[in-house]
Formats: sequence, structure tokens, C-alpha cells
Amino acid sequence: MNEFSGVVTDIREESRVAGRQRWQMALDQTEFAVGDIGMLEAVARSGAKLIVPVLGVVMDAAGEVWHVVEKPLATGTRVTGRVST
Repeated sequence: MNEFSGVVTDIREESRVAGRQRWQMALDQTEFAVGDIGMLEAVARSGAKLIVPVLGVVMDAAGEVWHVVEKPLATGTRVTGRVST
């Protein structure tokens, strides 16, 4: 399992269907590749541990890697990532 640290650099909405949203998050560093799944972990200001499943990874026309999630983290959030596949 690959583990790495990074910072959220951008967030964009991917889709909204029947009230459910999916988001894409870009990180300054990642070990995820297109098709991978895994987890991102962060610590909230309150000290609570946040775990965000990465449902998939896509690459845009500019070559930027985007992590598909249901609950995005704020830009500037430091994360630890773990690739499952």
C-alpha cells in the first residue's frame, strides 16, 4: 500500500444526481494513478480525524490528476493518502 502526504490545491463538482454530489479534488502531490481507489485522511480544526474514500481517479486534458470523492476537503487541507489498488 502506497502512503504519501499532500495538500488539497483545488476542488470542483463532478456531478449532482438525485441530490447526491460527487467532487473532484486535486492535490499538490499524489501516488494515485487513473483507476486507483483508496483513502485520504485529514485532521479537522477540532482535532477530529476525517477519512475520505477516493472512489476513483481521473486525469484531465491538461494532465492534472483529480481524486473523485463524495465529500471534499477544503483547499489547503493537509492529507495523508493511501492507495488500495
